[in-house]
Amino acid sequence: MSKESIKYSLKNLEHRKGRSFLTIFSILIGIATIFIFISFGFGLYNYIEEFSSSSSADKLIVQAKGTAVPGLDDTFQLTDDDVDAVRDSAGVLDVSGVYSKVAQVKVGKEMKYTFLVGYDPKKPLVMEVFNIEIEQGRELMSSDSGKVVLGYNYLIDNKIFSKGLELNDNIEVEGKSLRIVGFFEPVGSPPDDAQVYIINDYVEEVYPDENLSYAMIVAKVNIENIDKTIENVEKKLRKLRGLDEGKEDFFVQSFQDMIESYSSALDIVIGFVILIALISVLVSAVNTANTMITSVLERVKEIGIIKSIGARNSEIFKIFLFESAFLGFVAGIIGVIVGFVLSFVGGRILDSLGWGFLSPYFSVWLFVGCIAFATITGGISGVIPAINAMKTNPVDALRYE
Repeated sequence: MSKESIKYSLKNLEHRKGRSFLTIFSILIGIATIFIFISFGFGLYNYIEEFSSSSSADKLIVQAKGTAVPGLDDTFQLTDDDVDAVRDSAGVLDVSGVYSKVAQVKVGKEMKYTFLVGYDPKKPLVMEVFNIEIEQGRELMSSDSGKVVLGYNYLIDNKIFSKGLELNDNIEVEGKSLRIVGFFEPVGSPPDDAQVYIINDYVEEVYPDENLSYAMIVAKVNIENIDKTIENVEKKLRKLRGLDEGKEDFFVQSFQDMIESYSSALDIVIGFVILIALISVLVSAVNTANTMITSVLERVKEIGIIKSIGARNSEIFKIFLFESAFLGFVAGIIGVIVGFVLSFVGGRILDSLGWGFLSPYFSVWLFVGCIAFATITGGISGVIPAINAMKTNPVDALRYE
């Protein structure tokens, strides 16, 4: 387009600033919505990627089927016999059982309920799976009866208790006073960052009257033949439990399978939300088309004058197409700014509440893609009005009232 045509188009949009503003507003709402959900979606995908590390890729997780939280449903249990069966399966290099119990924790007169995790410090496979490292102090050792490592939130005032705890403080867990030897780094989830960790051998002392069972069994395997190893583990457990194939009361998954299942579910949720946002953009596109059609009808005589002094059909087409695309471009820029601000503020709020894993991720391509999408949407919306304007007969247009 020539500079004169661009100036002419911009003046027309300025002249109809009220209508232009409403058109831009309708598009930017959809763009901002898409930006927000994609940025948070990227954040979740990045969080998942952190788990898909080399230390997790060679792990299998065995859990009993049930309706309650693993380790809390007495209907189906995992015992030391199951651990031995997994250990004896071909392809398994190491194995460890993990307890998970609801525990009452007290500091002074303050009392809370949280999850207690028991694991074998000699085989901290569960820590390798979830990639949890120490923030302060040290990890548990096999001789650490009467000692505990806490989640990150115990360090912070008014997060779990009114005053944050420190190394060598005592905390009462199920009536037993335990000395704190370490704190894990933040996971980004309040339930996880509020967990307490003790050694497996001490779990029986904390819950002496209960029939304990493992919440999960974690196995380290040969990653090159992981599918075959899963089959071997399933065969061993079926034989131990006297179960037919297809009637297992347990399931075996590689960590990568769990991640892929979660990612697939996340794809569906985010895709559905983005579909709703796209419907909003579609409505905005119809509104843009309506605006441009009205603009063409209002400027029939003006179009006739322009064509009568030598403007070609292609020039008329470009003028109206530029106007609609420009509206989309401006809407895209404002929509991206609004989306970024809301995502950033939302991420900070979630992080302050302890849900750090829900933080958004901002990519340059997200900004560019949303603006380009808005511009293309605006341009497509103006194609039909631009064609109608191009086809206007200058003689009829000059007589138009």
